[in-house]
Amino acid sequence: MDISREMAKAACHALSEKKAEEIRIIDISEISPLADYFVIATGTNTNQIQAMVDAVEEELGKIGHTVKQIEGTRNSSWVLMDYRDIIVHLFSKEDRLFYDLERIWTDGKKITVEEL
Repeated sequence: MDISREMAKAACHALSEKKAEEIRIIDISEISPLADYFVIATGTNTNQIQAMVDAVEEELGKIGHTVKQIEGTRNSSWVLMDYRDIIVHLFSKEDRLFYDLERIWTDGKKITVEEL
């Protein structure tokens, strides 16, 4: 398993543990130099979103990956976690609908956690 797939799988596991909703993975490796995968998930409130951030950091830290940059604060309704190989987007329901990354990145390949 390549590193970015392993990272995406670990992030999804951490998000599932924190009851994230609508976890989606988009493979952007063939259409963008930004990263190999976007992992997108929804939290019900800012406390849950922060718990999701902490869980992803912890889970990826266990396998030797540290976040390069985080955009968003403890009270943000959208947090972006840049791990270079993967980018994790954590949204409130409203912001996820507003920014609609799945629509913007339709050229990417949508994959399931099981496919990782």
